[in-house]
Amino acid sequence: MKKGNLIMLVAAVLTLLVTVFKISNAEDNKTVAWYSANIKVAQAKNKECYDNPSIKSSPDCLNAQHALEISFGLPSK
Repeated sequence: MKKGNLIMLVAAVLTLLVTVFKISNAEDNKTVAWYSANIKVAQAKNKECYDNPSIKSSPDCLNAQHALEISFGLPSK
């Protein structure tokens, strides 16, 4: 293999690894389904969101709230 091709291959592999690492370390938002299956965690997240209004509209907070509404038959806001 030519040296130039090897360098391009290594660069491509490194780029792919960095991309995968960034995706896997992205904010880990749980889905409504996940919170529905983990109600105690949803309740804890809901309390955390209630106590900290600056995160209240985050995807995690909204998903936890929705899961609780579904699970306990609460009306949506």
